[in-house]
Amino acid sequence: MRRRIGRAPDFLLFLTVLMLLSIGLVMILSASEYSTLVHYNDSFYYFKRQLLWALIGLTLMFLVMNWDYWNWRRWAVPAVALAFLLLILVLIPGIGREVYGSSRWIGLGPLTFQPSEFIKLCLVVFTAYGLSRKGELVQSFTHGLLPFLVMLGAAAGLILLQPDLGTAVTLAGTILIMFFAAGARMSALAGLAGTGVVAVGLVIAAEPYRMQRFLAFLDPWQDPQGSGFHIIQSLYALGSGGLFGTGLGQGKQKFLYLPAQHTDFIFAVIGEELGFVGAALVISLFAVFVWRGLRVAVAAPDSFGSLLAAGLTVGIALQAIINIGVVTGSLPITGITLPLISFGGTSLIFTLISVGILLNISKYVTGK
Repeated sequence: MRRRIGRAPDFLLFLTVLMLLSIGLVMILSASEYSTLVHYNDSFYYFKRQLLWALIGLTLMFLVMNWDYWNWRRWAVPAVALAFLLLILVLIPGIGREVYGSSRWIGLGPLTFQPSEFIKLCLVVFTAYGLSRKGELVQSFTHGLLPFLVMLGAAAGLILLQPDLGTAVTLAGTILIMFFAAGARMSALAGLAGTGVVAVGLVIAAEPYRMQRFLAFLDPWQDPQGSGFHIIQSLYALGSGGLFGTGLGQGKQKFLYLPAQHTDFIFAVIGEELGFVGAALVISLFAVFVWRGLRVAVAAPDSFGSLLAAGLTVGIALQAIINIGVVTGSLPITGITLPLISFGGTSLIFTLISVGILLNISKYVTGK
């Protein structure tokens, strides 16, 4: 039984998240003001929606922060079952809402809900709970890891049908690192990592549009007006920013040049308007988040709290790494958002819920 210390939550982690969220709100307003004026006749359209989601997310974060994380164990199985049901429903025509060829959302009147964000949280909780009960069995592939690999494979397969390769890769990477944190054998982890790389390669090769994106990543100038357009415009934005940027609100690429400037490519707007200094600040804040989150994982009083904190931290970190890698031309385009900064209600709410769980675990860490 763990000691209930009941300290204050990690203030630096809390402050870092608030800073990232604030930067996100400001940059969404700056990045979207022109496009929303053109399409909605309201420069504040996306900003007002994101502000509403941020307030809802912060409210849930504070509630979760004061709800003992041990309670998540009893909800691990029913929550993951519900998440799988929603992943199936989103693929059914008439229930799932298709946007730009992807069926990732369930319509709730004027609102939308993205089940893939829900499954990420649920599968991390389920895996943390299951691995914490395995003990030494985690070193056995068949009896320790295989049940969770089956769950991961099912979730990743349903997400790929949407299609959403970026989220599937993020989820798989998170679970793999949780296996490492739980004490799985390095030989098994190496085999799983190699299998994952091959699987991603096959998934890319199986779809022409994914192969085009991969080839554009290798050389975007081969098709500057087609598959390479996103990367080229993103690099233009980053290159235009220089050291200190063009000034907040003064960027040019957001004037319908840079696609998805308020979602997938918002980091490019940050680089253009705030320069290297602003981009480095965002990366540094994510680095602080990872430091504090992993510190909570290491100092957690029990294996469930430790694995849960590690999974939540790594999941957000991997998503940030992939997004920034895409924007800087270091990774192929995957269509994944920047946590706490990009526009998106479901993503923001579940990210803040994850932060709330982390903050609750930090109240029970053994030492400061």
